[in-house]
Amino acid sequence: MSSLTQLQTGDSLKEIQLSPVSRIDLIKYAGASGDFNPIHTIDEEATKASLPGIIAHGMWTMGNLAKLFTEYYEEGFVKDYSIRFKGMVFLNDVITLKASLKDKEDNQLRFDVQAVNQQGKDVIKGEVVYQLY
Repeated sequence: MSSLTQLQTGDSLKEIQLSPVSRIDLIKYAGASGDFNPIHTIDEEATKASLPGIIAHGMWTMGNLAKLFTEYYEEGFVKDYSIRFKGMVFLNDVITLKASLKDKEDNQLRFDVQAVNQQGKDVIKGEVVYQLY
């Protein structure tokens, strides 16, 4: 494990590729979050909503972005987190999580973060402020 303190502006964290999105991932997330909108779990309901198939909860994708910082939990914490949803995530999509250091001021590190699908299209873009202890 490397240290966040060694990062220089422009450096990237190790990318994380998630397993293909599965229906059970979304069912579990619905239970954990309380978001039971059927467009996330039932094919017919997604079709009725004019979607090409069920879509992942945006917050499921956003929550996964935190995995980029899990190995650094002893160094600090995510102080601020802001994102924009850029695209839908469908069953079997393979999402890759990315973060690069935008700037460093005192004990605060500002990262550009993104989640991209297997076609390289952004599904989420945003920023994380990581506070070092």
